[in-house]
Amino acid sequence: MGPAETLFSNYIPVLLASIVGFVLVLSALIGSRLLAPFSQEREKSTTYECGMLPIRRASTNVGMRFYLYAILFVIFDVEAVFIFPWAVSFMNLGAQAYWLMVAFIAILTLGLAYAWKKGALQWR
Repeated sequence: MGPAETLFSNYIPVLLASIVGFVLVLSALIGSRLLAPFSQEREKSTTYECGMLPIRRASTNVGMRFYLYAILFVIFDVEAVFIFPWAVSFMNLGAQAYWLMVAFIAILTLGLAYAWKKGALQWR
């Protein structure tokens, strides 16, 4: 068995899992379309706010602050996900891994500085 056959045989489980996943999602979408009850009443398409009358339309613009919160979440979440495994194996990685992590933290610091400049860290 050559290297190409070995490579392709390693990806057969991935291909099968992708096909099974696609079939499951497609069957769930088709099944919900066929089996779920649909109503054409006007009240069915209004915004639902805990049984109360809607205060405003559902298609309002999302404020810029929510995007800044998302940036902050990504900064701190991604930082934690990548720094912990790096710190565990730090002694075995060498100088190149150290400088790559310094560059990574510098990029995250730029994102944090941007959020700070936009006022996302102030409590309002």
